[in-house]
Amino acid sequence: MAEGLAYAELHCHSSFSFLDGASHPDALVEEAVRLGLAGLALTDHDGLYGAVRLAEAARPHGLPTVFGAELTLDSPRERTGQADPAGTHLVVLAEGPVGYARLARAISDAQLAGRKGLARFSLAALAQAARAAVHRHPQPSTHNNGWYVLTGCRKGAVARALREEGPGAARRALAQLVEAFGRDRVFVELWDHGDPLDRPRNDALAALAMEAHVRVVATNNVHYATPAQRPLAMALAAVRARRSLEALDGWLPASPLAHLRSAGEQASRLARYPGSIEAGVELATASAFELRLAGLNLPDHPVPPGHTEMTWLRVLAGRGAEVRYPPAHPRHDDALDQIDHELGLIDQLGFAGYFLLVHDIVAFCNRENIFCQGRGSAANSAVCYAIGITNADAVSLGLLFERFMSPARDGPPDIDLDIEHHRREEVIQYVYNRYGRERAAQVANVITYRPRSALREMAKVCGFSSEEADDLAKQVDVRRFGDIDGLEAAPTDLPANVLALARAVEGHPRHLGIHAAGMVIADRPLVEFCPVEWARRENRSVLQWDKDDCAAAGLVKFDLLGLGMLTMLHLGVDLIGQHRGTVIDLATIPQEEQVYDLLCAADTIGVFQVESRAQMATLPRLRPRCFYDLVVEVALIRPGPIQGDSVHPYLRRRNGEEPVTYLHPLLESSLARTLGVPLFQEQLMQMAIDVAGFTAAEADQLRSAMGSKRSHERMARLRTRLMAGMAERDITGEVAEAIAHKLEAFADFGFPESHSVSFAYLVYSSAWMKYHYPAEFTCALLNAQPMGFYSPNTIVGDAARHGVETFAPDVNRSARDCTLVERSDGAQGHPGNGWHAEPTPFAVRIGLRYVRNLGSALLDRIERERDQGPFVDMEDFARRTGAPVDALEALAMAGAFAGCSDLDRRSALWAAGALRDARPDTLPGLVGGAEA
Repeated sequence: MAEGLAYAELHCHSSFSFLDGASHPDALVEEAVRLGLAGLALTDHDGLYGAVRLAEAARPHGLPTVFGAELTLDSPRERTGQADPAGTHLVVLAEGPVGYARLARAISDAQLAGRKGLARFSLAALAQAARAAVHRHPQPSTHNNGWYVLTGCRKGAVARALREEGPGAARRALAQLVEAFGRDRVFVELWDHGDPLDRPRNDALAALAMEAHVRVVATNNVHYATPAQRPLAMALAAVRARRSLEALDGWLPASPLAHLRSAGEQASRLARYPGSIEAGVELATASAFELRLAGLNLPDHPVPPGHTEMTWLRVLAGRGAEVRYPPAHPRHDDALDQIDHELGLIDQLGFAGYFLLVHDIVAFCNRENIFCQGRGSAANSAVCYAIGITNADAVSLGLLFERFMSPARDGPPDIDLDIEHHRREEVIQYVYNRYGRERAAQVANVITYRPRSALREMAKVCGFSSEEADDLAKQVDVRRFGDIDGLEAAPTDLPANVLALARAVEGHPRHLGIHAAGMVIADRPLVEFCPVEWARRENRSVLQWDKDDCAAAGLVKFDLLGLGMLTMLHLGVDLIGQHRGTVIDLATIPQEEQVYDLLCAADTIGVFQVESRAQMATLPRLRPRCFYDLVVEVALIRPGPIQGDSVHPYLRRRNGEEPVTYLHPLLESSLARTLGVPLFQEQLMQMAIDVAGFTAAEADQLRSAMGSKRSHERMARLRTRLMAGMAERDITGEVAEAIAHKLEAFADFGFPESHSVSFAYLVYSSAWMKYHYPAEFTCALLNAQPMGFYSPNTIVGDAARHGVETFAPDVNRSARDCTLVERSDGAQGHPGNGWHAEPTPFAVRIGLRYVRNLGSALLDRIERERDQGPFVDMEDFARRTGAPVDALEALAMAGAFAGCSDLDRRSALWAAGALRDARPDTLPGLVGGAEA
């Protein structure tokens, strides 16, 4: 064997083949580097799901990466639930950015032509796609100049025809591929997994290739990085087939050799086929490219004539500053300086279009009367406040801009928009319509195995029944043992084989979901960079990458988050306007002592973020008296501060039970507002600036390095910088070590101050509405369900304690939603606990949708029939609406027939059963027992 022989693996499945690959892309890269491979292709089933992770893992090692997919042609049904999934396989490797764009579009087209889990690929469509025009190559090609095609595994058209029908059929199958893609673009794939039939099959395939004047190429049809992952690969195959390992045994490959191999191993096994090893290296060299070279940018934002994106953003910021920071504002000069500083950095980094795009979405919400507000680190920006993206006055609150944007940060800043959840779909559709569905898409959420799901599914494949598997999974105390490794100390009697497989599978992709909020927008078709497929939800498509993949690939993500509290506040504002004629602008409501009294008393059922039992227990101890106290309250009862032992020290200091101290006097400026107890990520950054002379950009790097995805190398470098900076300020020894330790520990639990500020506005707004308008608050809160901690029954009970009368549903008087009506006594209700500004003249009528067993179709019929005249009695209702017995019984139990019947609830329930036969085609008065 020649010294220095190279080998590149061109047929490799990762865990992103979803139940048909047992290794993450980074594990495959690690093994490929160890083996000294000359290149690695990722060819997952019907998608480019793992492409970014392959690129990111390979980049530091300089490993050439090839992006491809094993496509399933003419598949009659989904792969899941089948011992041996049907369909013909074809491996396609993209040559450079143009070939990649064609492959991504071809996958998108096939996915969208089918349904979730069943793409519709055909040889004819792929032959056209190989030549199709794409944005990078706007003219269609006369021949395939972007793909290399391998004939595939045992399910490839050529190998299958050879096995099932003989050489003649295999010859015809190969000729079809040559005709479709070109003789120089088709390679006959040879592999050897140690099966006695592998050599004669490879001999026959090589002979066919020679006859057809096409080349052969060696691969290993890899499904796991090392032999140690084979048991997991077999278990995942059983999960996919919905069988136990024992039941699937006859379909499982006997050989454990579908792993990455070195050049020497492959050359030894395939020595009979000269040039097959070298062909793989040639293809890898020709096809490999840096994925970021295919990247996309934001679309250009339309601006008025004579303006660039940057000059127009300056105009908008200037106009906004005149409103937000008028000359009388106490921080007027500081605000203008800060806005000018931020605009300079935005210009330097080229992000003006990003801000204009988000501003455009907010402007749409404002035009359509949709409540929205920016949150997250965007609240640290004076420009975002000036142009109306956020409601947080970053200058007055002293928020650190560099937490939002910094020259050292890779990629654009992150702006999240909270939108009232009932109308979020309108905003999503606006984005689709404005930018086009090819250039705007929602990002995926990769659903991975968690401890209990891992145990449950691995127990099933090991032969346990569903009930037994559930019982085993329930033995895991997820709160105490957050991952499978923690089970070593758990008092469980889990079978060893189940536990071993569960540990191996935890964190592996299970299937693809849709991210709750993330969207990306690009300047050219997204489908030529990341394939799009159908989500489970009707009429929703989703990218094949999650938010981290999109960010790593340079795509700009926007989070459009549905927030129930914004829905509730909007409904409440509308009710106040309709019934009182009062126009409420929540941005200008006053800070009032009485509202803080309500909060101090923990009278907060239905109040945003402070209605949990833990928050209710904390409020009387913290005793908030100003807006910033609410910012602290929101951040205090979080897993991080609780785990970091920050809650009780802060409360003791707040109540004078413990002195306020600092590890060093220089920390006072960053920690004074929180009484020497660090709570916020921004404080971590300010501490580094104050004690070590970090620039704001360096401080943001420290925050990032200490975050959830820690880099030990970056941490070590920044810690050295931190200690050196403190030494320059004569902070050394135990004090320096204590500060460094506090920073490192604090990074695990610090909550973004910008998040707390955004949430605190909603805390105060909802508390203010509860205090001043309790009936409107209750009605809006019920209509915004589901949201919050409490059931409608608890909300109604709380309303009664506050003097708000509620009426039962009524088939003649209730709308679908809850409504405001006059009180039964026509008087002003007396506030039950004294926290309200004045008695309320309104009561709440419960809507019919709160009655069980009434679906949308029945509610529609009730409303249509009621438009023709009120219901006379139960029988009239049942006959006209055709309501089933379970719906009649539910209405009877709710007292909904009290207005049209003399029957009490018990009697009405009895009568409901007798109305089983009442239908629109029955005559009134002929249903026996209807009068109970």
